[in-house]
Amino acid sequence: MTDHAPSERVSSEHTEIWTGRARNRGQWLLACGGAACLALGIDLAVEALWPSGILPLIMSIVGCIAVGLLILFGTLAFVHVAVKVDADSLEVRCGHIGVPRRRILLSHVVGAEFVPAVTPRHWGGWGYRWRPEQGTAVVVRRGEGVVLMLGDGRKFTVTVDNAEAAVRIIRDRLRTAGSAPA
Repeated sequence: MTDHAPSERVSSEHTEIWTGRARNRGQWLLACGGAACLALGIDLAVEALWPSGILPLIMSIVGCIAVGLLILFGTLAFVHVAVKVDADSLEVRCGHIGVPRRRILLSHVVGAEFVPAVTPRHWGGWGYRWRPEQGTAVVVRRGEGVVLMLGDGRKFTVTVDNAEAAVRIIRDRLRTAGSAPA
């Protein structure tokens, strides 16, 4: 029996799982701004006595806390993205708790494309984005990405390191699924 290197092994099933990540360290700066707004709201609630009345104080506290929470959680959700391609799907998880999350079955994918330069400018910023002419995207930083063409005509884009390997694996699985007997 001949022993093959792991890259040369041939199997009838796809058991390999590809994972990739992308990070945006700049989002931490925005998260710090959100934490500062939150701290200001808490400080106002604990220590401030406004001579003009209680209503302006309450409005300031609620405003600072709300803005701080929105900025803090909105940016922390897109500090990084984790992409996993397994035998039957592509899964995208954002942030430290994995929300928002998107799972696309490979049976719904008709094509995959490597894009060397995805930029937040083309999508209107960082985060989970939708544009009528471009589809849906998860953009956490500028750089390489994967574009999936779905069977219903929509597109899904995600920025991830080593996107070229992900596209190669997806295309291989699509070819294998297309040639499998029904």
